[in-house]
Amino acid sequence: MKKPAPIESLSAAEARHEHARLGEEIVTHDRRYYAEDAPTISDADYDALRQRYEAIEAAFPELATPDSLTKKIGAAPSEKFAKVRHRVPMLSLGNIFDDEEVADFVARVRRFLGLKEGAPLAITAEPKIDGLSCSLRFESGKLVQAATRGDGYEGEDVTANVRTIGEIPKALKGTPPDILEVRGEVYMTHADFAALNTRQKETGKTLFANPRNAAAGSLRQLDPAITASRPLHFFAYAWGEISTLPASTQMDMIAAFKSFGLPVNPLMVLCHSAEELIARYRHIESLRARLGYDIDGVVYKVDSLALQNRLGFVSRAPRWATAHKFPAEKATTVLRAIEINVGRTGALTPLAKLDPVTVGGVVASNATLHNEDEIARKDIRIGDTVTVQRAGDVIPQILGPILEKRTKDAKPYQFPETCPICGSAAVREIDPKTGEAEAVRRCTGSLVCRAQAVERLKHFASRNAFDIEGLGDERIEQFFRDGLIKTAPDIFTLPDRERRGLINLKEREGFGELSVRNLFNAIIARRSLPLNRFIYALGIRHVGETNARRLARHFETFEALRRTAQAASEGSDARAEINNMEGIGEVVAEAIADFFAEKRNEEVLDALHKQVTVVPMEAVASTSPVAGKTIVFTGSLERMTRDEAKAMAERLGAKVAASVSKKTDLVVAGPGAGSKLAKASELGVETISEEDWLKLKGQEG
Repeated sequence: MKKPAPIESLSAAEARHEHARLGEEIVTHDRRYYAEDAPTISDADYDALRQRYEAIEAAFPELATPDSLTKKIGAAPSEKFAKVRHRVPMLSLGNIFDDEEVADFVARVRRFLGLKEGAPLAITAEPKIDGLSCSLRFESGKLVQAATRGDGYEGEDVTANVRTIGEIPKALKGTPPDILEVRGEVYMTHADFAALNTRQKETGKTLFANPRNAAAGSLRQLDPAITASRPLHFFAYAWGEISTLPASTQMDMIAAFKSFGLPVNPLMVLCHSAEELIARYRHIESLRARLGYDIDGVVYKVDSLALQNRLGFVSRAPRWATAHKFPAEKATTVLRAIEINVGRTGALTPLAKLDPVTVGGVVASNATLHNEDEIARKDIRIGDTVTVQRAGDVIPQILGPILEKRTKDAKPYQFPETCPICGSAAVREIDPKTGEAEAVRRCTGSLVCRAQAVERLKHFASRNAFDIEGLGDERIEQFFRDGLIKTAPDIFTLPDRERRGLINLKEREGFGELSVRNLFNAIIARRSLPLNRFIYALGIRHVGETNARRLARHFETFEALRRTAQAASEGSDARAEINNMEGIGEVVAEAIADFFAEKRNEEVLDALHKQVTVVPMEAVASTSPVAGKTIVFTGSLERMTRDEAKAMAERLGAKVAASVSKKTDLVVAGPGAGSKLAKASELGVETISEEDWLKLKGQEG
């Protein structure tokens, strides 16, 4: 893989482009991990993506918008479950990886608090459980609701399933607070995981890759009886909404949980220095193989709740806590072949096929190779004995070949320059802003490539798009291969074609009257979809869930988006409108314009609109005086950060833009406002102060 350019050498345009690309990639991996329980890259690779994304944002603060992934946790909850809005967001933790970073964490806390040399500072250390985050709400001591993390703000209601977990009490002991929202991790032991996979194999069902996926899949069952048949466990380690704090320290809060009858981890201890934290980390790491359940690190938390409150949060994580991750586990095996997969955007992705090897507790036969630069840089050849590593993920990564074991006839791998599916040329596009070739090689046969067509259909029907139950990847491949579905609108004509006798699904292998009826009911149920999910389902390049929400919020109707995008030629007012949206920028604007300029896409959209109804996103704060207005913030804000102001505007139903235009309704100007304020004056746009903005906020209805 080509080494990324130093961040200090990036121009603003290059930073914006890379930030958008990394964001799209991270959102995809978040969805696979949190929503689909099927991650496809290693933890180490994911952490590297996050670190680069956050470093670019730190160097270019204008990219840190309210919709930035640094402020997002997890992935959107599934539509299969009722949604639960977390009264207190379920945030994630920042990660550290070595002893030096432990010392840095402690020093940062001390600096922020202004603690003098030698002043006491207690910090807890506990195992980081590798399971599924879950929130339990108790009212008057009774369990009334349970929810998954979801995207950190909204999760899935899994109350019925959680009630089947024997370790979780239905009623608390003692005198707990009237309202107590306990947070913790649902997990599965190694022994129970092995027994479950044995049963899965005996009944011909898919095997789970690891205990974390098994726990997540078991908890997120629509039938609680299935959850009840699978032994799940729970450790409580935090809280959300709470009416009265029963203690003033983290350690004593966990002790209180235990007195209420909640299961807590016995390995949690109190430390008083970085050296003690590191020693505890080493001790827990030495116990890892004997615990009987998966852990992937140690979590450190400032013990005093008063100090936690002072430290507060930065972006999506608390300043007062961090996770010290374990290093990836490694193994050696032989690389037998390299397969090329073609995605919906035409990206050719190499996948290593390995002699099966156990690494990180999972038998791995595939490994990620990223792209052709990665293969060339590491000089990986078919037949090589290679080192692979895995850290709590499904697909391990190849670190490199063991050269002393290389055979004499091993030849450098030649990455294909034509698509293995359709034979079209596969090229590495030149980034117009950097003049360099992109890392990914793409098939140019967009409209004739079967692989791209199938992957687009899979994306269209996927969980966070149309979410059509019963239309999974294998069934889509089968239907496409047999000519039943070629484009997305064909999905919605299946019931009518069956009724008219043009097809007969009931007679197909693997189908029956009930399964066909369930599939058709699922299709009919998805004939109406919110605008943001519809946009996301189209699979426009660079338009993931976050950008789909931005577009839906800005344009409000699909007709308005389509009309503007069709007119968005380079240099046009329409292109400027899209480009001017907060968080969108030139790269995404160009991708949107290209999508709607393609005649074949327009034909598919026309056919889709005969089958489905696209409804607006759920309105936000519609009674606010700024609801629906486009706002630009400029200058220095003194009562709040720029991010807080933008987030507040969006909560009130406003649209935040990056620059002033004829469509701007309001400019909020602080001290030092320059060109944007001048532009607002020139266009006659209303301008108010930060104080006036806060008064407007107070009129929220």
